[in-house]
Amino acid sequence: MKKGQVFEAKVERVDFPNRGIVQTGEGAVIVKNSLPGQKIRFCVNKVRKGKAEGRLLEVLEKSPLEAGCPCSHFGVCGGCLYLSLPYEEQLRIKEAQVKQILDGALRGQESPWRFEGIQASPRAYAYRNKMEFSFGDEEKGGPLTLGLHKRGSFYDVVTVEDCRIVEEDYRLILKTVRDYFAKQGVGYYHKLTHQGYLRHLLVRKASGTGEILAALVTTSQAPGGVQGFGGDEPSGEKTACEGNCCEAAGDGSDTGASERAGSEDGGEKRPWPEQELIQGFLESLLALEREGRLSGRFAGILHMVNDSQADVVKSQRTEVLYGRDYFYETLLGLRFKVSAFSFFQTNSYGAEVLYETAREYVRGLGRQRGGVIYDLYSGTGTIAQLMAPAAEKVIGVEIVEEAVEAARRNAQENGLANCEFIAGDVLKVLDGIADKPDLIILDPPRDGIHPKALPKIISYGVEHILYISCKPTSLARDLEVFLDGGYRVEKAVAVDQFPWTGNVEAVCLLSKLNVEHHIEVELNLDEMDLTAAEKKASYEEIKTYVMEHSGLKVSNLYIAQVKRKCGIIERENYNKEKSEKAKQPQCPLEKEAAIRAALEYFEMI
Repeated sequence: MKKGQVFEAKVERVDFPNRGIVQTGEGAVIVKNSLPGQKIRFCVNKVRKGKAEGRLLEVLEKSPLEAGCPCSHFGVCGGCLYLSLPYEEQLRIKEAQVKQILDGALRGQESPWRFEGIQASPRAYAYRNKMEFSFGDEEKGGPLTLGLHKRGSFYDVVTVEDCRIVEEDYRLILKTVRDYFAKQGVGYYHKLTHQGYLRHLLVRKASGTGEILAALVTTSQAPGGVQGFGGDEPSGEKTACEGNCCEAAGDGSDTGASERAGSEDGGEKRPWPEQELIQGFLESLLALEREGRLSGRFAGILHMVNDSQADVVKSQRTEVLYGRDYFYETLLGLRFKVSAFSFFQTNSYGAEVLYETAREYVRGLGRQRGGVIYDLYSGTGTIAQLMAPAAEKVIGVEIVEEAVEAARRNAQENGLANCEFIAGDVLKVLDGIADKPDLIILDPPRDGIHPKALPKIISYGVEHILYISCKPTSLARDLEVFLDGGYRVEKAVAVDQFPWTGNVEAVCLLSKLNVEHHIEVELNLDEMDLTAAEKKASYEEIKTYVMEHSGLKVSNLYIAQVKRKCGIIERENYNKEKSEKAKQPQCPLEKEAAIRAALEYFEMI
């Protein structure tokens, strides 16, 4: 099999998270974003070590499983994968994926374990409580758009005003904001030229209270036409960049978007005083509430400024335009204060299923009330507070300080005096905690537990560990270490937190094989000795980010060069020249900018 070959074949199955498996006369090929039963045409774009990957060109025949789609954006927007399938079929696919992954990880476990299938989300549609929309255009020369990126595109943005995974309030807010700025002729921020005003719209709505938090994210540049950005150009003249820079860079966009939007949507092509523009934005949203068009109500409307080059929603300066900068959500009888960037499960309905499942697993242990519970990677302390009534003390550890502050406030508001939250890296904090755990609950980020933290967790020798995972492949990798450390899996269950997408959560209960004896766990971690900055993202994660956000392919060498420029100390002899006279290719400026954006996204610089 060679790169560039085109095949037609039927998709046999889909492996986690979106890897369609097809068989050809020359072997198996992975084709992402395909569905089981579809007949597809694809082009082989990668062949390495006997494994091949292909790019989907066309769906020749629909799968017999497909039953139509309620969303007009499906297949164009990159958000949903299974939307054309019945929900029950999607659940069967995800259940099989998690079971296959865990079976592979537990091959070495001699004792039997129980897989309890998959728990469905109480809501299959309109379940998300947070959306991050991007400003852009759908095609070169097109009007202003606000929504999600096209599948496989770094630049093109689709206005998803028909999105089915959010409530109607989101769609109304999205359309209102897009129409307002399009009418005013305001341009969006361009990733390559770093010019433009509009960046993102963040919307969060509490499923339990109906409170809405909306935040407009812009740059600090002048909000008018491109002529306003530089400050020196006459208002009637285009800048050189507006005329040809973007086209030469090949980013598929045009810095004249503000003028296009103005002319095509009836807007005025004149610089806007920012205060007047933002006041109009605020009024357009409040009008929705005054007119009774929203089912919820605004808790706060914010204006955030972000001049970072990284394409990530964040704030360097925040102004509260209306109300407050947080809202309240309720979950399983508890009340939580959530800010714009607080981590909180994006499906509140599914989160209740997830956390109730975790509580049931703990109840099933027959523990007497009391003891110390560790909640590691605790976020805003949701799990810790749900477990607090069954413990003498709960200690949560979380690296994000803002989340820790929120957890402390939430525990106080819920009247829970036995919760302690510590800000810091789990790897570094554990040694300093005096109270030893009787039960450990793990809810790590998608990449799982840091390899150096695993032996520390195992060394406590607790009888049971509850692992909640948002990425089954990371769970499988960590389970193999736990098995080597004297633990076994008793049972596990999948939970569909993200209907129609390729993602799925899992809850896994582990027990100590013999709690009468301490088992020494010795791992050779010399090869994993990372600097503080390096441990935040691997080279593969940086490569993936650069490819997804800029369409550029970068090497380990280029990443190492940019790291050194940024003052990140590399491990000894990593990507160094074999001799002082050896010549190495130097990272091009375009790729260096993309790598720097990735390093900034992962907070390494």
